[in-house]
Amino acid sequence: MTRTLLASCLLAIIAVEARGQDPWFDGKIDGLVTLYRDLHAHPELSYQEVETAKRIAGELSGLGAEVTPNVGKLGVVGILKNGNGPVVLVRSDMDALPVAEATGLPYASKATGKNDAGQAVPVMHACGHDIHMTCLVGTARWLVDHKDRWSGTVILIGQPAEEAIGGAKAMLEDGLYTRFPRPDFALALHVAHDLETGKIGYISGPAMAGSTSLDVVVRGKGGHGAMPDKTVDPIVLASLLVLDMQTIVSREISPIQPAVVTVGSIHGGTRHNIIPDEVRLQLTIRAFRDDIRDLLLSGIRRRAEALAQGHKAPAPSVTVAYGTAPTINTPDLVSKVVPALKRAIGEANLVNVDPTMGAEDFGLYGRDGVPTFMFRLGTIPAARVAEFKASDKPLPSLHSALFAPDPAPSIRTGIAAMTSAVVELLPPKR
Repeated sequence: MTRTLLASCLLAIIAVEARGQDPWFDGKIDGLVTLYRDLHAHPELSYQEVETAKRIAGELSGLGAEVTPNVGKLGVVGILKNGNGPVVLVRSDMDALPVAEATGLPYASKATGKNDAGQAVPVMHACGHDIHMTCLVGTARWLVDHKDRWSGTVILIGQPAEEAIGGAKAMLEDGLYTRFPRPDFALALHVAHDLETGKIGYISGPAMAGSTSLDVVVRGKGGHGAMPDKTVDPIVLASLLVLDMQTIVSREISPIQPAVVTVGSIHGGTRHNIIPDEVRLQLTIRAFRDDIRDLLLSGIRRRAEALAQGHKAPAPSVTVAYGTAPTINTPDLVSKVVPALKRAIGEANLVNVDPTMGAEDFGLYGRDGVPTFMFRLGTIPAARVAEFKASDKPLPSLHSALFAPDPAPSIRTGIAAMTSAVVELLPPKR
């Protein structure tokens, strides 16, 4: 049998198995769902994933991976080596959100944590990172059990602080691409709240927007609410600024370039009859291109400064708190992997989806030209999707207290898709 024919036969076997007919999945899925429910019930906030990181490190160590903890503070790096070949990185995030779960599930999170201000807050995996971690472990288990089907190195990443847009940067700055083998390809999956279980969504090129968080301080001159003429009212200025900033998108950015300016928080004043000295705003700006982001940022600064000058107010401040680059799916890598996904889950289950203005720090793994591909994983039963469509109500979104993925089919499809992608990028064992 020629090597080409052997490779084709292996791909055919993998395709059949990944569609759910492989006894491996039937023998492993219950244990993986148990792992998922435990991770879901014990979430931890960004930069606090101590026990979660230990759990992922333990799972990977138990499979024989070379595990290094505390990369970028709490990141986990597990390396599976299986002879010569390319290096493929598979990344999962680990952190949860300050959300009070309202799903009513028997394994719903009752966990609490402390936010950056030291306040007690509820914690929930409302963005599917528990599904991501379970698929990472399941992918590792499959690869260990099928070492005859691939050759090379797989780097398995448990990344902290994705929600805080800091974990990928921290791991890379701690030597992820120098202390460990530099990947030839980087892969990830992300749950989708509006895609049916059994389906995978993909897009080539820009997939998720870059995000920059800003802190804006609008300053004035405080005084008595009965004597506004003796003051410079920063609440009025802040209100004008919130409205004026929307004209950046509508009048300064090309209509064919996606851009978003959102004011997520505004705080000023202490009592009904006191005009304060300042108002603080927290913003996020989103775009797929750096030049568009720069236009948004300069537009915000110009408007804040112009309003201050026009109202004889002290100079405002506009400070970049943090940000991340867009997630760009490398077209050549997408073209290479998509046929494998089709074989794995069936062409009818592979959906070409639109880009989203949501942000992810996975794009940073494309540093120094590493090709990247993040695909979306359906998590909601088709009947539930149809029910919500019929009622003309939106499905609970990511970050919602009601987000409730269906674990077993989501995990099965996630592992089938990810393992097919990895094996497509690695040669069969000789």
